[in-house]
Amino acid sequence: MLKLNLDDTFTRNLPADPISENYRRQVPGACYSYVNPKPVSEAALIAWSEEVSSLLGIQLQGDHAQEWLDILSGNKNVVGFKPYAQCYGGHQFGHWAGQLGDGRAINIAEIKTETSNYILQLKGAGPTPYSRSADGLAVLRSSIREFLCSEAMFHLGIPTTRALSLVLSGEEVMRDMLYDGNSKPEPGAIVCRVAPTFIRFGNFQLFLARKDHKNLRVLMDYTLKQFYPECGQAGKAAYLNMFKAICERTLDMIIHWQRVGFVHGVMNTDNMSILGQTIDYGPYGWLEGYDHGWTPNTTDRQHKRYRYGQQASIGLWNLAQLASAFHPIIEDQEALQAILDAYQSDFHQKYTLMMAQKLGLHSNTEQIKSIISTLLETLHLAETDMTIFFRALSEVQFDDSAASALSKIHQAFYQPEDITGLVLQKWTQWFESYIEVLPNESTAIAQRMSTMQHSNPKYVLRNYMAQLAIEEAEKGNYTLIESFMDMLKQPYTEQPKYDKWYAKRPEWARHKVGCSMLSCSS
Repeated sequence: MLKLNLDDTFTRNLPADPISENYRRQVPGACYSYVNPKPVSEAALIAWSEEVSSLLGIQLQGDHAQEWLDILSGNKNVVGFKPYAQCYGGHQFGHWAGQLGDGRAINIAEIKTETSNYILQLKGAGPTPYSRSADGLAVLRSSIREFLCSEAMFHLGIPTTRALSLVLSGEEVMRDMLYDGNSKPEPGAIVCRVAPTFIRFGNFQLFLARKDHKNLRVLMDYTLKQFYPECGQAGKAAYLNMFKAICERTLDMIIHWQRVGFVHGVMNTDNMSILGQTIDYGPYGWLEGYDHGWTPNTTDRQHKRYRYGQQASIGLWNLAQLASAFHPIIEDQEALQAILDAYQSDFHQKYTLMMAQKLGLHSNTEQIKSIISTLLETLHLAETDMTIFFRALSEVQFDDSAASALSKIHQAFYQPEDITGLVLQKWTQWFESYIEVLPNESTAIAQRMSTMQHSNPKYVLRNYMAQLAIEEAEKGNYTLIESFMDMLKQPYTEQPKYDKWYAKRPEWARHKVGCSMLSCSS
């Protein structure tokens, strides 16, 4: 039998659904429902994170390999822990959706380590009371994307949930990938996600919508004590401090997204972590050509609510919904609004600092702000790969001419022949102003290079790369998953053996399903 240091802070401190049967229904007055995962026919562990295993103090291989496979596939429960699914609501694409909840996620353990408690959650482990009309399952393609991206984001230095394992269920799952009426069977899979908590903005919103202020306070007190103890004891001042901390963490997360060109794709309030961690990897993507208007989500194609350039504004909108949920307990609209107002001013300051670091600049002068704003305009003149442009920019030096500087980032242009006329003139003018402010002392030059290479990754999980891994995995070949896991552990390091992945999206991937835009289907 496994020897785990188990805890149950969530279920011990928060109200449970009194009904034990697992059928679709509304669940009032509760934060969760006890539910067992659905057993699978032929489980196979195809990928796992050694780092997350070590974090949890567990081993997925060796004497307990079969026991862990049974647990991570949902075929066996952790002894001493009752699995559960969370109850929450949320705004989806700006519209209140009512009760949502963990429709295909089941929390199977809470492990206590020296530094923190961690929830293990199976995604794709079967139906729960919150599954509505869905089957609670997940397919291999979306599970690979979640597994790889969770770990890639962590190594980029971005707050995120982690991924412990990727398991094939041995069963087929019917999915309509493009929502066009053409369902087909796909291989089923289960990801084990790991985080200190999976509480979302929507957990609080649902109690507000139901006018259940008693349980709203219980949930706020639990969140405060368990995750924000530095904010004080229960009471107005502590709740306000916690809300401010949540706003700051959320903003810092989004600034990181902007830094690396990551677009979440579905920033609904039920997909916003109370810890400011990236959560729920669905139709995400990294910018290929730099474009503030790009979204990877086919469902969002028309209105582009969650496009790259609007992520910070949506973060604020979502936080305003959380403020509304907190208000019946705090009862101070002015104080909540002041914190939201601070988010806006903090964004401009933090965004400018982040962009200055990407450019290898440190001062926050009006000249630097002008260089940043002009660059953002210039990047839209011709399709320019964001990752390659900023990485290559570190090679530009104070004694370069604008022409030589332009040649150093030339590989970032998708159509180099388009860099003529007015476009060439704009780029030349920008490089002239940029080179003018570059340092010319040896120490400062080295520091600039280091700053830029720690701010601008060389390797990110481009959609076409994930799609290649998916296509190979569907043939039973998991070597690309292993290679990407290895490469993405050091995204800021040169790694010559992976140079072929430091390249623009190939033309064949521009409009290919899974490589350009994706649906929420999993």
